[in-house]
Amino acid sequence: MIAREPTLARLSSAQSLLLDPFGLTPSHLQRALGEIMSRGADDADLYFQTTRSEGWSLEEGIVKTGSFSIDQGVGVRAVSGEKTAFAYSDDLSWASLLDAAHTVRTITAQGQDRKVRTPATKVAKSRSLYPGLDPIGTLDSTAKVALLEKVEKLAKAKDPRVVQVMAGLAAEHDVVLVARADGTMAADVRPLIRLSVTVIAEQKGRREVGSSGGGGRFGLAYFDDAMVQSYVDEAVDAALTNLDARPAPAGEMTVVLGSGWPGVLLHEAVGHGLEGDFNRKGSSAFAGRVGQRVAAKGVTVLDDGTMADRRGSLNVDDEGCPTQKNVLIEDGILRGYIQDAMNARLMGLKPTGNGRRESYAHVPMPRMTNTYMLGGDKSPEEIVASIKKGLYATNFGGGQVDITSGKFVFSASQAYWVENGQIQYPVKGATLVGSGPESLKKISMIGNDMRLDSGVGTCGKEGQSVPVGVGQPTLRIDGLTVGGTA
Repeated sequence: MIAREPTLARLSSAQSLLLDPFGLTPSHLQRALGEIMSRGADDADLYFQTTRSEGWSLEEGIVKTGSFSIDQGVGVRAVSGEKTAFAYSDDLSWASLLDAAHTVRTITAQGQDRKVRTPATKVAKSRSLYPGLDPIGTLDSTAKVALLEKVEKLAKAKDPRVVQVMAGLAAEHDVVLVARADGTMAADVRPLIRLSVTVIAEQKGRREVGSSGGGGRFGLAYFDDAMVQSYVDEAVDAALTNLDARPAPAGEMTVVLGSGWPGVLLHEAVGHGLEGDFNRKGSSAFAGRVGQRVAAKGVTVLDDGTMADRRGSLNVDDEGCPTQKNVLIEDGILRGYIQDAMNARLMGLKPTGNGRRESYAHVPMPRMTNTYMLGGDKSPEEIVASIKKGLYATNFGGGQVDITSGKFVFSASQAYWVENGQIQYPVKGATLVGSGPESLKKISMIGNDMRLDSGVGTCGKEGQSVPVGVGQPTLRIDGLTVGGTA
């Protein structure tokens, strides 16, 4: 839902934090943007941000670190054709803002000033997907420490083989204000929390690790007893499973991916290739293929920044555009790319609400929000039972992709060897190697159990990290290469 009242409330809140203390008004922002546009820039924007972050971590039974930081500043950008000039400062004074505006406008070819009519200020449309609260204040320090101590106690009590527990709690309150050259003003107040649990289990001299966690855009009360117990159970079960894991066999085989977090493979192997910048430059394996079949029938992939409370969601993107539910692939046919303002303009398309940046000190670019595949009609049990000989991978560590070729490498942190439809034993050291575009065509069964990850994803691109969500149902992929250790 796009509503005006919460948008105005967020704008007022952002102005009181980012403009008022420094004697700035919306007319100052329009004047600075007018200075940039007077030299003939195609577009310009100002991005004000203040972020309060807190982190606590427990190791060896003690809360070893507690950190708190405040960062604020403004990013000033001018765009001319394909060129971008960018300056940022942690000084929010008018003199500093004007200085940055004069610096970035040199990108244009025109040396002389021209008159620019200052557009009327208009409030951007935006969504209301999460509360505008400060999650840091939703629990006091004593309760935060107690929460981490509870994680350790529960993990140690679950199994005597658990020898070490590490837990981390992070909370962030992010307030942003965007002013664009067309007069648009937008703001967002973004809470974000995360609890992470890692355990090490030991048996007969062998040590294995298991991890879990979750979070989203709400207060710390989300981590109630049941939620904490579920994270602990998952981490301990993963570590104990890996204690019995055998070396993974190698070769080309049928691979079944579990639901939820394994969607990170989809995010890397397909999602990055559908970002507008790579496609405008023609460097993606999906460039120029809109309307063509790029995946098996039944494969529908969405990027949706409009899901309530999700880690990857935003009320507005970092360029002041409301987020959208974008269909990227529909029943195997490529329907579109995810766009920021600059790439959309250069490609003659509309922005999709995917202009994102790590902070005021970074330029925006097309980035994913919550990327997932829709479910099919098969039960997960039926899919696993269909494997004659192959791998069932239920959890993944990291991975990477080459955008141009579409080739990816992924390491499975939890996987099982399956023969004649029966799970035989857990395996360790399995690496999935393949091509994103090819793998999409090899999907032969799609589960009815689509789910999103628990809220732990962070995506890196060109040195910038942003929070994201991933998801998928159980999937069967025929003929994927597994690099094993057996």
